[in-house]
Formats: sequence, structure tokens, C-alpha cells
Amino acid sequence: MAGRIRIGVLFGGRSGEHAVSLLSAASVMAAMDKNKYEIIPVGITEDGRWLAGGDPLQALQQKEVPGDCFFAALVTNPLSPGLVLFKENGSKEQGREVEFIPLDVVFPVLHGPYGEDGTVQGLLELMGAPYVGAGVLSSSVGMDKEFMKILFQHSGLPVADFIALKDYRWERERSSIIEMIEEKIGYPCFIKPANLGSSVGVSKASDQGELITGIETALRYDRKAIVETFIDGREIECSVLGGDDPVSSIPGEIIPSGDFYDYRAKYIDDRSQLIIPAPLEPEIREKIREYAILAFQAIECCGLGRVDFFYREREKEIFVSEINTMPGFTKISMYPKLWEHSGIPYSELIDKLVEIALERERQKSRLLTGYKFYEAR
Repeated sequence: MAGRIRIGVLFGGRSGEHAVSLLSAASVMAAMDKNKYEIIPVGITEDGRWLAGGDPLQALQQKEVPGDCFFAALVTNPLSPGLVLFKENGSKEQGREVEFIPLDVVFPVLHGPYGEDGTVQGLLELMGAPYVGAGVLSSSVGMDKEFMKILFQHSGLPVADFIALKDYRWERERSSIIEMIEEKIGYPCFIKPANLGSSVGVSKASDQGELITGIETALRYDRKAIVETFIDGREIECSVLGGDDPVSSIPGEIIPSGDFYDYRAKYIDDRSQLIIPAPLEPEIREKIREYAILAFQAIECCGLGRVDFFYREREKEIFVSEINTMPGFTKISMYPKLWEHSGIPYSELIDKLVEIALERERQKSRLLTGYKFYEAR
């Protein structure tokens, strides 16, 4: 690819993690080598409108669209993938001026639904553009904690007991669901929206009243909730990078400032501790790195992923909690910090992710997209 790579960076989105996406994207764009990349920022408002031109990041931060930002749309043309800007051109009768911006690769720095869950990835597949991160299937499964855990179990990974419940069942069968949770899961337990990250809508329940409140809170963010057995263990995280042959970083440990590592502990209050490398026995450290790669492969992930664990030190038990297919990507986020301590600086990590995206597209371009019976005889 001659000259600078023109890279569209997507951020914001219709998600409870909108603000986190803005932080991640700001860090990513600031760290990109301007000699290698021509950056095209693309912001997605909280109600789903796409903006480009001017400074969409600032527009989303200020919740106001300035005159140099325009509504935009991706062009689903595999022969010339890109972005269209719809510019105002005088009166309504005169119509709009349209500007086309070709893109070489897209970096969807989107967290949560409508961005990390396969929806945008499907659009990028139709568009025919190389893109950073997991594909449609792995993004979707990586977002849905129920199916993620089912695949982890199928791959032989240790997972804590859990129950998934839908909102309509909760409305119709509340008493029997509570009884089932108390019998199988018990207290304390964690309740989470099935399709969300950054600990949004997550709570811990120590009794039935807190359980009911926690489920109703989770179901405000998603139609499905997950109730998990509480694991009284250390919180360990491990980053994974790659395509067909992924590698894992050294693990790190989180010591939350509160009862658990919630949204406030992650992004608002700075009293939680991140310990890198995690003080672990060598065999436990290597087992966590091995499990991280297995979890990554279990959902057929690509590019990047951060795998979260619980470790019971006395029992020497490791539990895989979840994988994030587009983890927080600020300079102080665990994913890039783990790679930095493993020998890959932040800006180099971005380069590697772009290279993986371009290589995946080269591999896909060799596949047949049509079939002629007479050629197959």
C-alpha cells in the first residue's frame, strides 16, 4: 500500500459505553503515527447519527454539532470502500453537496451494543473494508455473556455457575426464577446485563431484595441478564493479540477500590490498583496465559481481546470470567498497559492491529465468492 494508510476511526455509538469509547478513541488517534496514517475521525452520536469532517470527537464530547461537521454514511461498495459526507449547499431546493472519502482500513473503537456486538462489523463486511478487531460472529458471541460462556465450557475452560434469564420470563415467572437462582447460584451473586461491558448495570446481591433490584437494573440495559456465582478470588486480566496464531501478554491484577471493579472504579475514582505483572506462581501465570488464548480461539476472535479471570489462591483454582473483543483502549487501560509491560508500546500495538486487519482482508480476498458448475467439473 503506497503512501499513508487512510484509516477511519469510529467512536461513540448507541451504547451505555459511549463515553468510554470517546476516551479510547482520543488515545488511539493521538498515538497514531501521522507519517503512517491519514486519520479520518467518524463519530456516532448517542442516537445513532454518523458525523465526519471537522472534529467529530469534540462534537460528541460537547453534544453539539458544529458547522464543519457533516452527517455521513459508509458506502457499501467492495470495489471502493469509503465514507460519504452530506454537506449543506445553500437552500433546501438546491440540495446537498456529497463528498466521497475512500478508506483503506477502519478501526471501530466502539464498546458495547451497536458497535462491539457484530452490527458494525457486518456493515464493514458489506462495505468490503479491512477493519481492526473481531469479526461478526466473534463480536456477537463475545458480547453475549451467555453464549460466550457456553462456548468456553465447550472448549473445556473453567467457568463459574451461571443462569441466563430473559425479561419476558422475569415478568411471568419471577418467583420460580428467584427460587432457581437461590438453589443453583446462592448468595452472594453477581447480576449483569448479558450484552454490555465496562461494568455498566452490574451489581452484587447478598439477599433476595438486592437480587430483585439487581435483575431489574440489568434488564434496563438489555433484554437478557446473567446471574453468576460469586467467586471470592483475585481479579486477573490477560491481553491477547493476533490472528491465526495469537499470543498472550503477561497477566495483570486489579485490586478494586470498592466491593468489585465497577464503572466508577474503572473510570471515575482512581483508587483501584493495577499491578503488572500480577504476583502469581509461574505455573499459574502460564496457565492463565494459556487459558486466555483458548478463550480467544473459542469464539474465533481476531485482532485483540482482553480475557478476565478470577483466581482462588488457596485452592489454586482459575475461572474464566469473560472476554472483551474491544477492550478499553486509553493509555491507562489494562489491555495496552499489559502489552507495554510485555514489550509492545502503545503506538506499535496500534500498528500491529492494523497489520492484522489488512492481512485478514488479504486472506479473504483469495476466497471464491461465486460458483460455476462447469468450472467445478
